[in-house]
Amino acid sequence: MEKEKVVLAYSGGLDTSVIVKWLVEEGYDVIALCLDLGQKVENLDLIRQKGLAAGASAVIIKDVAEEFANDYILPTIQMNAVYEGTYLLGTSIGRPLIVKHQIACAEEYGATAVAHGSTGKGNDQVRFEIGYYALNPDIKVIAPWKIKKFYEAYPGRKELIEYAQAHELPVKATLEEPWSCDENLMHISFESGMLEDPWLKPPVDMFELSVSPEDAPDSVTQLMLEFEDGIPISINGEKGSPLQLIQKLNRIGGKNGIGRIDIVESRYVGMKSRGVYETPGGTILMSAHRAIESITLTEDVIDLKESLMPRFAKQIYNGYWFSPQMELLLNLVQQSQKGVTGTVRLELYKGNITITGRKSPNSLYDADIASMEKDQGNFRVEDSDGFIKIHALPLRLYKKARQDS
Repeated sequence: MEKEKVVLAYSGGLDTSVIVKWLVEEGYDVIALCLDLGQKVENLDLIRQKGLAAGASAVIIKDVAEEFANDYILPTIQMNAVYEGTYLLGTSIGRPLIVKHQIACAEEYGATAVAHGSTGKGNDQVRFEIGYYALNPDIKVIAPWKIKKFYEAYPGRKELIEYAQAHELPVKATLEEPWSCDENLMHISFESGMLEDPWLKPPVDMFELSVSPEDAPDSVTQLMLEFEDGIPISINGEKGSPLQLIQKLNRIGGKNGIGRIDIVESRYVGMKSRGVYETPGGTILMSAHRAIESITLTEDVIDLKESLMPRFAKQIYNGYWFSPQMELLLNLVQQSQKGVTGTVRLELYKGNITITGRKSPNSLYDADIASMEKDQGNFRVEDSDGFIKIHALPLRLYKKARQDS
């Protein structure tokens, strides 16, 4: 009898390595799909051998970093999207790309099911599964962390590590360093283990992409970022693709202690969660992008984007990338970037980013009008009097009505 095929989102880490083995033991034909989203990838042959050793019938490895940079990171940066004022959505924007390729792989190999290694308490289960159903309403989803037989046998990372060691599955996590990490081009995240105590300071040796600000150079690093229609095209005059420039900014930002955050966020499933993140390149890029927008977009467009940004961020965070609402928002982002062209100068110093200049051929900044030292140009100060009185009229009427009542 032919086994049912399932495409597993496979990283080669602790959870998915154990899940490959478990699914095989449950009678599935497992196709392990490992996507390179720009993370520091260990030896690809080793990842393939680990998956095959765990029992996968095939391990498919794809480099999708360019697609991730162009179609997922850039729109998020262009919307200046942050969740709850702090989180730059690094993990969240990677999930729909994995979903897209999982569903495509299932169609290519004739698989009737897809699987992921997310827990039953986190956000990723929602992001994966809503995405699966959005792209294939009839797909079967296997989530071992929500199957009683699995989670009773492996209630935590301690049991997973012991299982991996017993079955000689080589994984990075240890009982001494039990935290979970997820890395891609945009960032690396850390959670679980001792980090579940929101008062406990993260271990110094946990960080991977950046030095601590106090260990960063004592001198300023100056950068010139050039944009064309909202897309970064060069750093200090050296042109490159978005992927190449983000990679370069990650290295530069990491050396200067940029992009570390330690937050407690509101998960979609209703609980609070503590996460520690490193986002060096994305933090620099978003700061520069905001600066170039400040002189190229009109006030009402900036206001519209700012008002919709929390909704955009929440759509990503909650897993609705493949939704009609998100499609409209992405179209808005794309249209808003026409003319967002120019150069931003900024300085990095011990974890800080300081914008020191911005210029654009499409600049809306007119020094003749704005200056307090020059002639008025096309602006008549006398006009301000009527402008203020008209806008103050509702308040004046309100105050008089309350005084009379």
